[in-house]
Amino acid sequence: MGKIIAVTNQKGGVGKTTTAVNLASALGAMNKKTLLVDIDPQGNATSGLGISKLDNTKSSYELMLGQVTAQEAAIATEFKNVSVVPSDIKMAGVDLEISEFESRESILKKGLAGVRDEYDFIIIDCPPSLNLITINALNAADSILVPIQCEYYALEGLAQLTSTVSRIKRTYNSHLEIEGVLFTMYDGRLNLTQEVAEQVKKFFPKQVFKTVIPRTVRLSEAPSFGQPINYFDKRSKGAEAYDKLAKEIIKKNK
Repeated sequence: MGKIIAVTNQKGGVGKTTTAVNLASALGAMNKKTLLVDIDPQGNATSGLGISKLDNTKSSYELMLGQVTAQEAAIATEFKNVSVVPSDIKMAGVDLEISEFESRESILKKGLAGVRDEYDFIIIDCPPSLNLITINALNAADSILVPIQCEYYALEGLAQLTSTVSRIKRTYNSHLEIEGVLFTMYDGRLNLTQEVAEQVKKFFPKQVFKTVIPRTVRLSEAPSFGQPINYFDKRSKGAEAYDKLAKEIIKKNK
């Protein structure tokens, strides 16, 4: 049965989608069959894998409305062992559309149930907010991966995050765990980076990944070419970092 990992942070601009796309691609390159489920209305994970948001008649929008299954919505990408359930701007209205549904917080969980045996990993790219879409992702997931940029405001979000996880565990998904906290856009030369990293490790003493994702130009350029970093520039520091992260997650989930 595939492991479902939701990549989430209520704060935007922390490298959430970059992590979802490049982790999925790195896992695929390591012969792990991987499905990336894009539920962010911006659809950046979709375009980051070279899929046009204009061409898709079946997407996470229809999946969230219960109109299609994940098997029907998934598209095989050109990247080894990676498929994607695409997203587009229609997802922006899903919260309102499903608000009156029975068991509205479990729609995504039901939608993914039929594909768990087909994949080694299912990665969910969440929107940067705690709305009904994100609650669906946390209810469906086995664990959450939390990208954190080493800046002052990251610390403010940690209390919110732990409160959210506790609430989801108490109300919907008692098995939800923190897969790990990932430092992104990391620059070890900065004192602030070191200080924030130390504080986060105090907050999550056993849950911070050894791998850190550096701030690199190549990671920023890759999405505009519709390629994950390990295809865009496999010798770059960013590609090496996401390979290490994938290995760390595979080892943890043996």
